[in-house]
Amino acid sequence: MATDVQGRIVTPTERTAWWRDERKRGIVAQIVTIAIVVGFFWFLIANMLENQRRLGVPLSLDFLNGTAGFQVSFSLIPITLDSSILTVIKTGVINTLVASVISVVVATVLGFFIGVLRLSTNWLIARLATVYIEIVRNIPLLVQLLFWYIAITKMLPGVRQSLMVGSSVALNVRGLFVPKPVPGDGSWVILAALIVAVVAAVVIRRWAVQRQKATGRQFPAIWTGLAVIVVLPILANLAAGSPVTWDPPVLKGFNFQGGVSLPPELVALVMGLSVYTSAYIAEIVRGGIIAVSHGQTEAALALGLRPSRNLRLVVIPQALRVITPPLTSQYLNIVKNSTLAGATGFPDLYAVIGTSQNQTGRAVECVAILMVFYLVVSLLISLFMNWYNKRIALVER
Repeated sequence: MATDVQGRIVTPTERTAWWRDERKRGIVAQIVTIAIVVGFFWFLIANMLENQRRLGVPLSLDFLNGTAGFQVSFSLIPITLDSSILTVIKTGVINTLVASVISVVVATVLGFFIGVLRLSTNWLIARLATVYIEIVRNIPLLVQLLFWYIAITKMLPGVRQSLMVGSSVALNVRGLFVPKPVPGDGSWVILAALIVAVVAAVVIRRWAVQRQKATGRQFPAIWTGLAVIVVLPILANLAAGSPVTWDPPVLKGFNFQGGVSLPPELVALVMGLSVYTSAYIAEIVRGGIIAVSHGQTEAALALGLRPSRNLRLVVIPQALRVITPPLTSQYLNIVKNSTLAGATGFPDLYAVIGTSQNQTGRAVECVAILMVFYLVVSLLISLFMNWYNKRIALVER
């Protein structure tokens, strides 16, 4: 027999109506809410498709195969005026990823450094770090991008007055020019050596950790791994008869020809994103370090660890559990803030999509491609950072 909330026996004919049952009301409310949301978006999509049909431009991605008819100032893949719009969009994707990855690395290193300096016992160093953080965080990113672009283009000399490092590296107002590696027959040996070196570095790192746990003795695994990664490909190149040659930049006419150029627009974008985000990362790092119990530091010092080893081996590994979640948001911000690259004239995906939209009139398709790209990249970053966060989290026994 069923009972009510007061314990009284309730016959089947006297059971509570569904609209008085809190659980059933909740289910009905969720169903109604989902139906309203789906109906709303269905209305918007149907209305958009009808408008596109009336204009005679039904939704299609066939325009990607058409000729772009415009050039971009920086590209890591071959591109001409006759290249397809899809090729130009690929260029924008690569440019965005390159700028974002470099900015993430620079911002992380700089942010960790500034965050640690702000906790320094030296009054002057701590105050300088504080001033840096407060100034950078309170100036809009767009203004900082303009500042870096103007500073770089005004400070660097002209092409004929380039600052030379040796005879193959040049720095001028048009960018940094360095030799370009040209792979030849047998270059796969160098790539294989690089892969083996990376695997060896990982093995050395794990062996060093196990050795330290067993004996208490430390091994310079990081420096040893870096040495292996650098030396082994060089030895493989020499053993294979140097299949990789170098194409140095040469001054011809009004600019350098050959090599690889790093344009000032990219440098300004990376500097702006890195410096701006590093101020926020510095505060995240400071908060993570403060969250570690002071007793951990005292115990490490009591065991005879130097302050630098105490910070690297005791404090930072524990602080990472606090630092990683908000750090994920900053990495996502770097990718999304890269859409301001237009302020420096760098052809990122946002700029390329804008030009493609003006050329083809396919506004819906272009915006959809842009949204899908940033959605996918953001989800991949979140998945990786969540995996890393779980890996370093404390595991209860």
